[in-house]
Amino acid sequence: MDTEKTVNGSSATSQVKSAARVLDVLDDIAAHGPGTQLQLAKRLGIPKSSLHALLRTMCARGWLDTDETGSIYRLGVHTLTVSSAYLDGDPVLARAGAVMDEVAAATEETVHLGRLEGAEIIYTAKRESKHPLRMYSAVGRRLPAYTTALGRAMLAEMPEDVRGTLVPHEIKALTAQTITDRDALMAIIDKAVQVGYAEESEESCLGVRCFGVALPFSRRSVDAISVAVPISRLGQGREDFIIETLLSVKARLSATRDNRLMR
Repeated sequence: MDTEKTVNGSSATSQVKSAARVLDVLDDIAAHGPGTQLQLAKRLGIPKSSLHALLRTMCARGWLDTDETGSIYRLGVHTLTVSSAYLDGDPVLARAGAVMDEVAAATEETVHLGRLEGAEIIYTAKRESKHPLRMYSAVGRRLPAYTTALGRAMLAEMPEDVRGTLVPHEIKALTAQTITDRDALMAIIDKAVQVGYAEESEESCLGVRCFGVALPFSRRSVDAISVAVPISRLGQGREDFIIETLLSVKARLSATRDNRLMR
């Protein structure tokens, strides 16, 4: 069997090389966009000759598609089918929908649901604001957890030694306002532990301030909800109202025993 000990830096278990390469192709195109066979080979470190048959098979099965020239590979429609099935079958998304609707109706602002995966958060659901707001926060997008209110809210629920492993010593800025000093960032997360919610201002999207709380849907909080508001529309009273709304939802869910999902 064609196996190897390391794929993408992981050496915990032996992995089937061909299967790992299929997943690497999907992950790469999702993260970096379409590419030619040569570009994908360089990005993934896979020999062009080995990649050719793999790409043809993935196209035939609908996981990849090509442009009219047949030379640029992009994600195929089958990835949408699988992702939709995931969203439909996820128990947290089913339970969180009503919570998101409630917060969106109360605040009339953009509401996000996110899940922690390693040191990143993945947007899993969204409710649009009633007011114009341009944010690149599509479902499926990934961002570093430590630069978002969603991620900070989840990190604040973890033991101090665990969350310390998820915040790198060198922090890459997403905007000019991103906090890149690790000590300052850890202090912000420590504050979130104390007050029960997290916040960030223009660190992931200029002109926007976000507030987030972890949702107690499992023994280990890996889901969170946030409200994103343009700073131009955010007075002190408005900020307090949004925070109170989020904390109220979190407290109500925490007090309801049957709200927990075993995970």
